[in-house]
Amino acid sequence: MTFEEAIAYTEALLSREDVSDTQLESEISALVQTSNGARGFFVCFLTGDWQLADNPSANIINALQSAPQEIAELLVKNLAMSTAMAIYHRRVGNEEQAQGSDRVARRTAILIKKVELAEVYTIANQMRNSAIANEGDYAAFLKKWGYDAEQKQAIANVLANG
Repeated sequence: MTFEEAIAYTEALLSREDVSDTQLESEISALVQTSNGARGFFVCFLTGDWQLADNPSANIINALQSAPQEIAELLVKNLAMSTAMAIYHRRVGNEEQAQGSDRVARRTAILIKKVELAEVYTIANQMRNSAIANEGDYAAFLKKWGYDAEQKQAIANVLANG
């Protein structure tokens, strides 16, 4: 499944009203077993108008916990990127986009707390250290996206609260 197909699949799945909780868990679990599937799921789930994203069910958490290697880094990167982008959008006067980034950050932080995966906390600590020291495992990631000192400080702060 391509990244784009995973987005479309997630949107169709979350839009259905006839899906049981166990079926939803099974479908999401299968989806997040691959990198493209997990990326597509998070793009759709975190940015869409889904009540489930604001208060994820135990079934969604169970599905995410079934693929710790695929989701751990994505959760941390989503939290870092949405935190940094909220700052950027406010700087350029786009409050609507800033609020969208805030919503993604808030939803991601909820997922991080609920999945309670050691892999997530390990990566969050590595990302936080890179944001503070400008070196380490995620320094290249932060540099690639061009985050400045204020954005990196915000990333370090949000990851310290996890």
